Amino acid sequence: MIVTISGYPGSGKSTLAKAIAEELGYRRHNAGELIRQISKEKGLNLIETHREMEKDLNIDRELDKRTKELGEKEDNFVMEGRLAWYFIPQSIKIFVKIDLDEAAKRVFEDTKAGKEERAQESENVTHEQTIENMRQRMESNKMRYEKLYKVNYLNEENYDIVADTTKAGMEETKEKVLNQIKQYLSKEKQPKVI
Repeated sequence: MIVTISGYPGSGKSTLAKAIAEELGYRRHNAGELIRQISKEKGLNLIETHREMEKDLNIDRELDKRTKELGEKEDNFVMEGRLAWYFIPQSIKIFVKIDLDEAAKRVFEDTKAGKEERAQESENVTHEQTIENMRQRMESNKMRYEKLYKVNYLNEENYDIVADTTKAGMEETKEKVLNQIKQYLSKEKQPKVI
């Protein structure tokens, strides 16, 4: 079994991926870490990297190639990535959504607290700027993916399970998602919104 997780920035995708991987005893892979690594190598922040990716689609192609290869070579893992569901079609596809204002609060607080996963998001200097940066990243991603693959990663119909973390804690979300995975595996393959 492979679980792919996509969704909004600041929705808790990484935390949920980690929790599900630990609960299932699976490895966890993360496309975001690869993008951050590329950003660091290029000396860019995430907004600058996404602008660069709009001009140079080879960065996306390399990330997508690696994601697809993981799905072909490995089993029993959780992959977090906006297009992981697309490149690993046999996966259980999860989308994590959140109100953007709440997401920006979380991301801005993480950035101010110096959390490692936000180290390259120094452009988030205010809550308002964080919302704008998130909108720009989402629009940039959406535009590139439609250009490259003619898919909209924000379309919830692409997923088997949709989780809204705006008001839900991570433990509650994890339990609900795991329950939906079990139902999905028992052949109730209808999309579930939790």
